[in-house]
Amino acid sequence: MEAPPSPRRLLAVVLAAVALLVSSPCSALLSAKGVNIEVQALIGIKNQLKDPHGVLKNWDQYSVDPCSFTMITCSSDNFVTGLEAPSQNLSGLLAPSIGNLTSLETILLQNNIITGPIPAEIGNLASLKTLDLSGNNFYGEIPPSVGHLESLQYLRLNNNTLSGPFPTASTNLSHLVFLDLSYNNLSGPIPGSLARTYNIVGNPLICAANTEKDCYGTAPMPMTYNLSQGTPPTKAKSHEFAVAFGAVTGCMSFLFLAAGFLFWWRQRRNRQILFDDEDQHMDNVSLGNVRRFQFRELQVATEKFSSKNILGKGGFGHVYRGQLPDGTLVAVKRLKDGNAAGGESQFKTEVEMISLAVHRNLLRILGFCMTATERLLVYPYMSNGSVASRLKEATFGLDH
Repeated sequence: MEAPPSPRRLLAVVLAAVALLVSSPCSALLSAKGVNIEVQALIGIKNQLKDPHGVLKNWDQYSVDPCSFTMITCSSDNFVTGLEAPSQNLSGLLAPSIGNLTSLETILLQNNIITGPIPAEIGNLASLKTLDLSGNNFYGEIPPSVGHLESLQYLRLNNNTLSGPFPTASTNLSHLVFLDLSYNNLSGPIPGSLARTYNIVGNPLICAANTEKDCYGTAPMPMTYNLSQGTPPTKAKSHEFAVAFGAVTGCMSFLFLAAGFLFWWRQRRNRQILFDDEDQHMDNVSLGNVRRFQFRELQVATEKFSSKNILGKGGFGHVYRGQLPDGTLVAVKRLKDGNAAGGESQFKTEVEMISLAVHRNLLRILGFCMTATERLLVYPYMSNGSVASRLKEATFGLDH
């Protein structure tokens, strides 16, 4: 008959069984080389990041227990469920190995300087409930694999430089409670349904249309939706303050410009008579049978009002001999104080009265010219001289 096992042997068997039970979760995560898969994933993340404050210093590649790492939380079964390193000045890239932490429920990496694209492997984290990558420098499109995160409840990707079309994958996240995609460069139409609370302000290329087809050929429209809960990060607040300040400054500048334009317009309007601004540059505008000449045209005709072309001088101004381009000889009366106060209405009256006056002993007026500083009347040139010269000659003859 076989002898019963000794008490010492029984104790050894029991201790071995307990050790096997305790170590079973860890051994399940061991690779073929005996390395913990979660440790490998975390070391892959560490190797892609720059850590100026040394917060990841105790992440040891030879460790078999990632639960001892800083910034890591674990479940009661010793599985990694949280990666939480916000505002640690971390830079570099987010490694694709994050997709191997399949028990992750929380990722908090906000307000760092991490850049590059968001790895598509993040879609492997079926248990993920909170993902916060806000306030970094992530760029590129939001990976469609985000739509596989069926347990996701909180998603913050705001204040990055993400681009491309609006992620339609977010409409597949039935448990999503909070979504913040503000202050990126997303474009295209807004999906039909989003999270219960969401923020997409600061994406100027998002349009209001519901389909991609309707977006083409339409002006981009910034969309703002106020959040009913949650506090935006500091960067978002600063950005909103800057936008508000810019808007106020822009409005004030516009008001000043509008006031200046109104003052200029009123001043210009007060100087206008007979015709609008557009008419001042037309060379064939007339008042009844009176033609309006351009000032440049009369300058050329009188050789820039040369003194050799002066026909006479009087209290109202000088009269010049001139020749139009068609050979017509004219007498141009250049009035003094053409821009004096009240001169406009007086000049208008004079032109109207002269043009209406008909008498065989009166010269008919051919035209006029008016600028902001000049008033000129144009008459036919009479080669026989003026009435004053004729009267002088007649008086001289009677005396002899």
